[in-house]
Amino acid sequence: MDKNSLIANIKAKRSFLCVGLDTDIKRIPSLLLTEEDPVFAFNKAIVDATADLCIAYKPNLAFYECAGLKGWTSLEKTVRYIRDNYPEQFIIADAKRGDIGNTSQMYARSFFEQLDVDAVTVAPYMGEDSVRPFLGYPGKWVILLALTSNKGSMDFQLTADAQGERLFEKVIRQSRQWADDQAMMYVVGATRGPLFSDIRAIAPDHFLLVPGVGAQGGSLKEVVEYGMTRDCGLIVNASRQILYASDGKDFAQAARSEAQKLQHDMSEQLKMIF
Repeated sequence: MDKNSLIANIKAKRSFLCVGLDTDIKRIPSLLLTEEDPVFAFNKAIVDATADLCIAYKPNLAFYECAGLKGWTSLEKTVRYIRDNYPEQFIIADAKRGDIGNTSQMYARSFFEQLDVDAVTVAPYMGEDSVRPFLGYPGKWVILLALTSNKGSMDFQLTADAQGERLFEKVIRQSRQWADDQAMMYVVGATRGPLFSDIRAIAPDHFLLVPGVGAQGGSLKEVVEYGMTRDCGLIVNASRQILYASDGKDFAQAARSEAQKLQHDMSEQLKMIF
């Protein structure tokens, strides 16, 4: 999916919501456990309930890989179901891969050829040659980890060098030499507030994938205030807030209700630019 198509979908749906499919079989409604594939059954119901309210889905690979072959099968079925029934959706594999070039080539093949997602999250620590293989697929995206919300991000990401440049700033500035805003996005945690302005000073036109709104305490208002561009430039993810709004028979409708609240707020914010 190219950038213009992504922006067109944001405009059409009045939404920049991404639903994170962090599906934990220990948390899904017990009524689904008799299904042949409970995880896929849950995902399918969530997708059907929210597809008109969001522009992206983000399965987190850890929640599938922990179940071995069954988990990968559930993931493949989920991606294929979205592809076949909601082709306008942007599908992100939240895998946080990043290794030496030869290994990254295999990871890229896995996600872009076998799984056929639109984007994959990549860790930049090993540098350009670990990221470059993911950039060899026209129409596909790298979403590079830049500034995350977790406590441990303080260990490295906000550390400044002798010239005062913080590591997350170096990552963004350096990686802009590898790809432009048609092929690269950045992960920035929703709890980072005013730091979005610092990121926009370096990457004014890149899309940002923003986790952390909702259960992690991030503020949508702050994200928009400091991070929105003339083309929106934001994909805001919500996972647990939507997925586990109810553990009963009404789980899909409850998920829809939570997604509607976020979409309504996003629609109001988009009035500033569209």
